[in-house]
Amino acid sequence: LQQGLSLTDPSAEKRAAALEFVLSMVHFGGQLGAPAILGSMQGKKSGEDSLEHLVTGLRTCAQAAAAHVVPFVYEPLNRYETNLFNRLAEAAAFLDANDLKNVVLLADLFHMNIEEHDIAAALLDAGRHVGHVHFADSNRQAMGHGHTDAAAVIAALREIGYAGYLSAEILPLPDPETAARQTISSIRSLLES
Repeated sequence: LQQGLSLTDPSAEKRAAALEFVLSMVHFGGQLGAPAILGSMQGKKSGEDSLEHLVTGLRTCAQAAAAHVVPFVYEPLNRYETNLFNRLAEAAAFLDANDLKNVVLLADLFHMNIEEHDIAAALLDAGRHVGHVHFADSNRQAMGHGHTDAAAVIAALREIGYAGYLSAEILPLPDPETAARQTISSIRSLLES
């Protein structure tokens, strides 16, 4: 977490500082046409007001992103990193229930491997809410070094009409260049099939 800050902190002062930092990323990226992502700074449920604080933060960030004509991206993380939303369906329902417009979900395949029973089915269920994908294998290495069914993931993304990016958030193993080459190779072969 950036300086111990989160959007769900019980302290209004810390939430305000977290929001200021996230908004600075929204405005910086927005100038380049790039969306900002809320991952670890979402925090954890620490009281009954946590979800209300999250709604407030997401709504503010989404409105700021809309001014730059980009979405704001929310990333469900695994249970070891947050106790807010760990699965795409839960996060999508939360966005709908709170009418959070201009907020999309980041489908991180590494986190999904931990939390989802079936990654492809989870992508199909989240559908229109999927706005970005972290393309990593089950062990956070380049695709092909773990057990993720990448072909099923690509098929699900095609079925929901996903037209966004596949970005590699992977460990640089055995070295950065090899990991990058493996990622490029796996994406190309999957998209060509």
